Amino acid sequence: MTNWIPDPQQGDGPMYARIAEQIEHAITDGTLPVGAKLPPQRNLAFDIGVTLGTVGRAYQIVRERGLVSGEVGRGTYVLEHTESRPAEQADPLTTALAGTRPIKAPPGKLRFDSTAAPDIGQGRSLEKIVVDISREHHAEIASYTRDFPEHWFEAGSQWLAKGTFRPLPERIVPTLGAHAGAVAVIAAVTAPGDKIAFENLTYSQVSRSAGLIGRRTILLRSDDYGLDPDDFEKVCAQQHPKLAFLMPTAQNPTVVSLSLERRQAIADIARRYGVWLLEDDLYGAMTGSMTPLLAELAPDRTFLVGGLSKSVAAGIRGGWVACPPHFSQRIRIAHKMVSGGVPFLMAELGARMVLSGEAARLRARTIEEIRAREAIAQEIFAGLDFNSNPNVPFLWLKLTEPWLSGTFKHAAFEEGVLVDDEDEFKAGRTDVAYHRVRIGFSSPSREEVRRGFLTLRRLLDSGRAGYDSFA
Repeated sequence: MTNWIPDPQQGDGPMYARIAEQIEHAITDGTLPVGAKLPPQRNLAFDIGVTLGTVGRAYQIVRERGLVSGEVGRGTYVLEHTESRPAEQADPLTTALAGTRPIKAPPGKLRFDSTAAPDIGQGRSLEKIVVDISREHHAEIASYTRDFPEHWFEAGSQWLAKGTFRPLPERIVPTLGAHAGAVAVIAAVTAPGDKIAFENLTYSQVSRSAGLIGRRTILLRSDDYGLDPDDFEKVCAQQHPKLAFLMPTAQNPTVVSLSLERRQAIADIARRYGVWLLEDDLYGAMTGSMTPLLAELAPDRTFLVGGLSKSVAAGIRGGWVACPPHFSQRIRIAHKMVSGGVPFLMAELGARMVLSGEAARLRARTIEEIRAREAIAQEIFAGLDFNSNPNVPFLWLKLTEPWLSGTFKHAAFEEGVLVDDEDEFKAGRTDVAYHRVRIGFSSPSREEVRRGFLTLRRLLDSGRAGYDSFA
């Protein structure tokens, strides 16, 4: 075993990325020769004063780059390598922007790190509609989108409606999915240097996108019932965010839904401090919840985003933003600037899916499939602590002792299952540890879901007994 250890103070980016970079440099310059055994993860974590999960993530990165191999019971060894990894993977900023997921998912793994709508045969429905569009709109699909037909806005109004709330078509902006819509809103109503408030755990790809265009992230505290309004008011008073990104129903990754009382408090606070609200209802629209949206409680300052990716088909990239009065044109232009614009084929496809009722039919079938898979989770993870909703394609699992989030993700990877550790959902740096993982179960087949769940349950029940010697 080598006596080499990295210096965690050197380099840029997250700590795990720095350690991974130093391991690679040591391999490249011969400090760690072919066949050298890296320090056990637990020992290295102790020696350099970081968490075991941080070291585990660094080791995972260098394994994914083909630099080392890990064998249970033997350790981690430097491999013979004849080709360097692609240059874009060497950039710490690239690693940071990608989060904790592999930039390129390794083949042969069960994808429990995705929540795209499951395959229920959407292709057959899409095929007919795409053929019809191609036959009827030769010129439009071959050129830039310059005209926006009225039915595109009507489709968004219909898809984003909930209960008695239905946004007016003139306030709708068609987008390349909910994510693109959210980024367009941030770009349109904030400026570089402005602060954007995110829950400590959230869909962090929006916070990373905001950082990429020069916005600053500040964190909001949540409890078992969701965002804490008292903390939201404290942050608004002290740090003056320009906008807050929230997922009030079936929050990702916690699955928590805010009560009407908390929603009303948040709407009142936002109005009092002049904070824009960006409401993501992608999962909420699947739950059937009739609790009023923030967009209904504070229509003067809430941008509502939704789309088809989780409940119909992710590949359509269909989404819409419902805007406060007089903002739709600004968001439409901002969306074109940050995304390049909506292709006619995709926008027309999404609109026809919604207006024909096909999107609603596919959503009903998708939810039926998700319910079947969530029932498997209830069966296999019985007795464990986890949050789930029968209509939502992921669960938020509390790990049994002595598992850490990053370590469990690493162990699951070795067993052929990709899950998301809690760091994937942290919008910024925090010392809070939740000891949880998110398990998305929409991408594999139902049979693969059961097999993957059984693998994860076995890992949880065995503790780190079979993993310690590797760590």
